[in-house]
Amino acid sequence: EVQLVESGGGLVQGGGSLRLSCAASGFTFDDDYAIGWFRQAPGKEREAVSCISSRDGYTYYADSVKGRFTISGDNAKNTVYLQMNSLKPEDTAVYYCAADYPHHFSDCRNEYDYWGQGTQVTVSS
Repeated sequence: EVQLVESGGGLVQGGGSLRLSCAASGFTFDDDYAIGWFRQAPGKEREAVSCISSRDGYTYYADSVKGRFTISGDNAKNTVYLQMNSLKPEDTAVYYCAADYPHHFSDCRNEYDYWGQGTQVTVSS
């Protein structure tokens, strides 16, 4: 059974940084998968933030976070991270980790198979 557990959310001032973690179980990072971060702000639809694929190291970043967020993985820990720098109030949302396993989507999308419970990120102005 695939499980994803997020951590690292919290309250931070604008311009600050946070690192989110997503610990995955039920598959390993040697498998064929994609994993990503999505977010949903109050009153808005869930959107893709960043994804990474095992096949060719493909990474995706939403335009709104390019240059500020970095996705990375630790194969030994089966954990994916989202380093978020220069945070803005508009980054405030619940952030979800999701996995496409086995890997069948070619892009970063809301239809991934497995989802974590989410972690709240709040950025104050």
